[in-house]
Amino acid sequence: MNKQLRVVTSLLLFFLLMGNSWAQGVLKGRVIDAENLSLPGANVLLKGTNYGTITDQKGDFYFANLPAGPYEVTVSYLGYGQLTKNVEIRDGQTSTLNFKMDESELEAAEFIVFGDRLKGQAKALTQQKNNANITNIVSSDQIGRFPDANVGDALKRIPGITMQNDQGEARNIIIRGMAPQLNSVTLNGERIPSAEGDNRNIQMDLIPSDMIQTIEVNKAVLPNMDADAIGGSVNLVTRQAPNSLRVSGTAASGINLLSNKPIWTGAVILGDRFLNDKLGVIFSGSYNNHNFGSDNVEAVWYDSDNGVVLEEFDIREYRVQRVRRSATLALDYEIAPNHTLFLSGMYNHRDDWENRFRMRVSRLDDSFDDGDFSQISPNVYETTGRVEFQTKGGLDNGRIKAARLEDQRVYNITGGGKHLFNKLQMDWNLTYAKASEERPNERYASYRSSGQDVRVDLSNPRFPLAILRNPADNLGIGFNGLSEQYGYTFDQDLNGRLDFKLPYSDKGILQFGLRYRGKKKERDNNFFEYEPLDEDAFGATLGAVPNIDYSDPNYLAGSQYAVGRFMDPKFLGGLDLTNGGLFEESDVLEEYAPGNYNATENITAAYVMADHQLNSKLSAIAGLRIEHTAIDYTGNIFDIDNETIAPVSGDQSYTNFLPGLHFKYDPTANTVIRLAWTNTIARPNYFDLVPYAAFSIEDEELERGNPNLKAATAMNFDLMAEQYYENLGLLSFGGFYKDIDNFVYTITTQGFSDPQFGEDLQYSRPENGGTASVYGLEASFQRQFFKNFGLYLNYTFTQSSTTGIEDRENEDLQLPGTAEHMFNASLSYENKRLVVRLSLNYASDYLDELGGEGFEDRFYDEQTFLDVNASYAITPKWRIFAEGNNLTNQPLRYYQGIQARTMQAEYYNARFNFGLKFDLFE
Repeated sequence: MNKQLRVVTSLLLFFLLMGNSWAQGVLKGRVIDAENLSLPGANVLLKGTNYGTITDQKGDFYFANLPAGPYEVTVSYLGYGQLTKNVEIRDGQTSTLNFKMDESELEAAEFIVFGDRLKGQAKALTQQKNNANITNIVSSDQIGRFPDANVGDALKRIPGITMQNDQGEARNIIIRGMAPQLNSVTLNGERIPSAEGDNRNIQMDLIPSDMIQTIEVNKAVLPNMDADAIGGSVNLVTRQAPNSLRVSGTAASGINLLSNKPIWTGAVILGDRFLNDKLGVIFSGSYNNHNFGSDNVEAVWYDSDNGVVLEEFDIREYRVQRVRRSATLALDYEIAPNHTLFLSGMYNHRDDWENRFRMRVSRLDDSFDDGDFSQISPNVYETTGRVEFQTKGGLDNGRIKAARLEDQRVYNITGGGKHLFNKLQMDWNLTYAKASEERPNERYASYRSSGQDVRVDLSNPRFPLAILRNPADNLGIGFNGLSEQYGYTFDQDLNGRLDFKLPYSDKGILQFGLRYRGKKKERDNNFFEYEPLDEDAFGATLGAVPNIDYSDPNYLAGSQYAVGRFMDPKFLGGLDLTNGGLFEESDVLEEYAPGNYNATENITAAYVMADHQLNSKLSAIAGLRIEHTAIDYTGNIFDIDNETIAPVSGDQSYTNFLPGLHFKYDPTANTVIRLAWTNTIARPNYFDLVPYAAFSIEDEELERGNPNLKAATAMNFDLMAEQYYENLGLLSFGGFYKDIDNFVYTITTQGFSDPQFGEDLQYSRPENGGTASVYGLEASFQRQFFKNFGLYLNYTFTQSSTTGIEDRENEDLQLPGTAEHMFNASLSYENKRLVVRLSLNYASDYLDELGGEGFEDRFYDEQTFLDVNASYAITPKWRIFAEGNNLTNQPLRYYQGIQARTMQAEYYNARFNFGLKFDLFE
């Protein structure tokens, strides 16, 4: 760290001393709108020359190495037309030329209403049009006009993207059929560490949309970008300091129709410039408090000797409170002309309190195999099984509140600089980031008895049921176990980069740089069981302890799913488990030690690329990126015979050469055709590499790691044609193809025999496949019509095939995560005061996880979301709004093998928010 800092400082001092050695001039400036807001992505041209550039997120542009003389500078922006000014460049001097764009002329000429929503659309479309690579852009104004509380929900509106949900909120991102681990997420270009314990996935529901200024989805990465992005790279750009005082805020409340409890939301943005505009400061803060839950049923299907039946079935009731607190601070300071330093940081803290009440009927496979059942009507049976009623909670104190508390925090701090030494531009930054997840004093109480009379109803496999034949038997179920566990995972990053841009002619720029990413990840859990010394005094049956009936006649999955009575979580949380006079404590190594591990990963990279204007319409970017990866990891193997844990270590090291080529052809001013050839990688999850063995005796489940996993590599081809319209529209169509080697998949086999852990096990492990091919088409359409109406449509078609799946080589299998159809539609109405939008999002079903055979494959079912939002401007700076989410009550649904066979169905119901937004500026 200190060595790297010295190198960066030495280079900075060297270039500062050499900065005046070139004699030619520099032109810089900023492009803003009539409200003094920066316009990123503006096209800036010097007429009569080959010089051209686009503005950055602050609206800034520069030209280096200009010969002295007069120049005519033209700035163009979708929705704003163009503006031309003249400037005189002098040798050895920096000239400044600023532009203020006005939309009033276009509004009159094109018969559209240019409100806040369209201003956001103008920013997004202009950046997308002028970017060097294939991207999709969503601006903060657009995010604010969709009813999306977090970044994940906003992302699902983008072509080619679908999201996997958790408790009704978009969490894991799939880009063009690529599973979450095949995509990258960055914050201002720097990787975000993951709070997930066993993978690299970034939880998109952790970051409120209020914190983000722009979302950039790079579907064809450039050589100067991190290469671990087979599907694509999502860059979240935080807010930049404004050009003058700006104060914005949101205050809202609402209701969740499942919990019938209020939702509270607040946000504030404060920004200004000081010291003659040299110092820029912006602060953003956000708070969201949401009480909700879900109604859930889950099933494991089994191909028995007497037909397809259930092996296991759950009814689950979730009660959840989720509180998010987020803050960002960004500063930039111009230390000298053409030299700027910046410092920024973001902090996200999410508390998730959850109580789960689970009724489980298991070991039905033995009954059906043995013929120990009677059929009382078609596909309705009476048999015996093991029945369990489990309460999930936590210590009852002011922090944990008798619930499972998941405390997730992600923060980062980045310092850097931008320096222009006449001809040479140098950018550098250093980033420290950390993500953590802590689950303190998590408790479970289980009452379970075998040989219980149960009824199994398979008359409609979309709504399967297994339940006690006599509900009164619920309270007679016997005590099974008490446990408390602690979980802690952290992921720590230290990143640095150094980038240079050097014009080698008036038609080309050479870019080159270095990159370092150092990561440390660790999981440290424990697990203790507690046996009451006097079971009768404690409560030998469920009826003998304080209990609550959580059955709901309005259960969203159906009134037939009566979950029953459970130990009161307050009683569970109040137990003094550390009292040796009441409980005997056992440290259960096999429950947690195989899951504990630590890993370090160091990635060093270098790149070089040339951006060349071949003629007035055609440009090309060619480059090479080299990344070297070194991973060390340590895990544990549990010896079931001796009940001991043995540590095990390993390492990997490899280098990837990743060339790329991008072409951009502009047949007209608003028509763009892009072609890209890129090479990308996806590294295995750290925990998957650890040769651990985790075995659950009760569930008869075995999981193993695989130290032989290789990184997946992909060769990607992309073609995209885009037609932009000055009155803010877009028509685009394109295709993509990905050729992937050594993709990683998880396979689960039923009925597995292991020499150490026994027979008839459910066995899961990661494996490398052979090759995978993914190809598809994307189309998008946006237009304004009849002055006040807007239409937004996009569609993605994706297909995939694989080879090398263990024991299934002769089957035509999809790559897990590939949804064949994805569709977005939005119809809006806008006048000077009122904005109303109806939005629809659809994704078809797809293979989620492979089983040992087709019967065991798990699929993520199709989903359709319908959302609505509206706002009304009381004054130009104050607005009231209302929004509704999930009006279709779309469940999260998995199915096993065939679509009719439900594996999981989780319902959340709709939610509504109402509030006030204000935006005050100079």
